[in-house]
Amino acid sequence: MRLNTVLLVLVSLIVCSPVSAQKKKNTPKPETQPVTELAKLREDYIKATKDYKASLEKLLVIYEGNVKSAEAKLVTGKKLFADGLISKSQLEENARAVGTEKDKVAETRRQMTGADTQIADVLVESQADEQLAKNLRLAKNSLVRTTSFIRYQGTDGWGITEAWKIQRFFSDSFNKQLPIAVFGQGAIHDRWRLDHRNAMDISLHPDGVEGQALLNFLQKNGIPYSAFRSAIPGTATGPHIHIGRPSHRY
Repeated sequence: MRLNTVLLVLVSLIVCSPVSAQKKKNTPKPETQPVTELAKLREDYIKATKDYKASLEKLLVIYEGNVKSAEAKLVTGKKLFADGLISKSQLEENARAVGTEKDKVAETRRQMTGADTQIADVLVESQADEQLAKNLRLAKNSLVRTTSFIRYQGTDGWGITEAWKIQRFFSDSFNKQLPIAVFGQGAIHDRWRLDHRNAMDISLHPDGVEGQALLNFLQKNGIPYSAFRSAIPGTATGPHIHIGRPSHRY
């Protein structure tokens, strides 16, 4: 009787096991969305921006400290000069030192401001390329307009050495300097092997009065550009105009 009971249990286990295994096998696993190359690129570039800006912030603290030290030295120098204890050339040297340290602070802040624009430029170019790849009809046109960007292929080669023509047009038209965020190759471009040597980024909304005037000038002179109408998620960069060919990896 005991033996029969054991055999019955074993048979039950053998019969039920495949059914149980089949149930486990048929249980659908939750689908995971693959990470696209563009999403990965965006993630890497945003991280690079934050790392780069963090290093600049550390430099900025040092440079600002140097400005305070140089200014204190200049104040002391003025007193010493008034007492006839140092020469005028020494006093002038102290004044130049203050200017030099302030220039370092200004340049560092400029790089911090430009970092987001440099990164965003790559992201929006990638998005633009992705959209054009899906629409061959648009890609064949020399002028492409979408809700998020405008791209003009240009009629001939344009180099950064001709930037002065654009700057002069803008200053003559609006009595102020062209708001250049990034000029030529930047540190982020070098880090990610992006060719931005013959390009510059302008902090203007392409749909504004100044932006429209600039785009008309660029098209009239056959200068290629990409204009971005929306802000870039994950960065502090808003709408802007990229003058020159798109920045591709080398």
